[in-house]
Amino acid sequence: MLKYVVVGNSAGGIAAVEAIRSRDKEGTLALVSDEPYPAYSRPLISKYLAGETTQAGMAYRSPDFYDGNAVETHLGKKAVRLDLEGRKLQLAGGAELSWEKLLLATGGTPIVPRMEGLDKTGVYTFTTLDDARKLEEGLEPCGRVVVIGGGLIGMSVTEALVKRGVQVTVVELLDRVLATLLDLEASRAVEVVLRRKGVEVLTGQTVQTILGSPEGQDRVGGVLLKDGREVPCCAVIVAVGVSPRLDLVKGTTIATNRGIIVDRHMATNVPGIYACGDVAEGYDFTTGGNRVVPVWPSAYLGGRVAGYNMAGGSVTYPGAAPMNAFNYFGMAIVCAGLINPPAGGGYQVLVSGSAEEGSYKKLVLKDGKLAGILFFGDIERSGILFGLMREGLQVSGLGEDLFFPKLMHLPEDLRVGRIEEPGWRLAATRS
Repeated sequence: MLKYVVVGNSAGGIAAVEAIRSRDKEGTLALVSDEPYPAYSRPLISKYLAGETTQAGMAYRSPDFYDGNAVETHLGKKAVRLDLEGRKLQLAGGAELSWEKLLLATGGTPIVPRMEGLDKTGVYTFTTLDDARKLEEGLEPCGRVVVIGGGLIGMSVTEALVKRGVQVTVVELLDRVLATLLDLEASRAVEVVLRRKGVEVLTGQTVQTILGSPEGQDRVGGVLLKDGREVPCCAVIVAVGVSPRLDLVKGTTIATNRGIIVDRHMATNVPGIYACGDVAEGYDFTTGGNRVVPVWPSAYLGGRVAGYNMAGGSVTYPGAAPMNAFNYFGMAIVCAGLINPPAGGGYQVLVSGSAEEGSYKKLVLKDGKLAGILFFGDIERSGILFGLMREGLQVSGLGEDLFFPKLMHLPEDLRVGRIEEPGWRLAATRS
């Protein structure tokens, strides 16, 4: 019987291995992943598609990471069945792993809305290295691509395609791109830049049917929108988002809601089983409740907490927030927490600058504490504000200094050891 089994080889799984080995150098440890590759940074798959990095450049840890941490690897092997009573994990092909402690870091699976024509050649998703490779192979020759979804995945693949010289049409169900992350002003500024780069943006639309090509009805030749318009294309990328990958726990007694429910130790309701990353529904310090927060920093931190506790420690997950730091088409953006507060909820909104002019900052406060931050263009010192928000500290007395925070502006009790923890800064830059 293995002492530890980790299912997942991305940020959460790797963090858990490191945390386990920080406490237990000898306990037997196995890692399972249905991807055949050593750990890589998934946010970099758009850079790979754009030709700006290689698989080696995407490596998340050094080649000797697994051997150096005495990890028995099962790469390219899908976990297909979980036996809680027998404490066994069955892999595709029939192999079984017995475990004392188990971490589920299975991530998310692409959301693919129902539409006709999904079985045609030339339909892709975009969440893994294999997705990027398949898309790259299918782009020659290809003049126009339709991207379904104007969120983070849609924007990242759109930028990569534009850099490759491909024309792109973005079809977004909501009234603007990045609508769940940004406010109206910032979204409109993003759309202006997209159009300036030659991207066609169609909002308030859905794809009803993926049409066939004159060269063959089994290949993509265009899409039919809900308003009856047809958009010709030779490839369709479904980039709507991801949902927690729960297939392994279905039919078991592991408690789930939208994701696998975990406590502040990243433990599930079943003793000895933990979860982290995009599959886990953990503590969100902005709401005080549990929710799925599918961002790289929270996956890594959750994995660290889970691994440490699996190895006999006792640390508490400080909580996550829907925090993203990204740069598309030269637009640097940081957003975290609640950006579009409901009317009448007692929120205070502070704004500085203009997104149209290239520098825009928005802060949302509730009861004198930061509930959301949005920096567009000039993102310097956004990490200080995220630290203040994470700590739940009173900032209402800082006034305009909040927009340009410097340590000298902050009261002494806010300056000492509480601003911008290095681990969070590093994790945020990788997202």
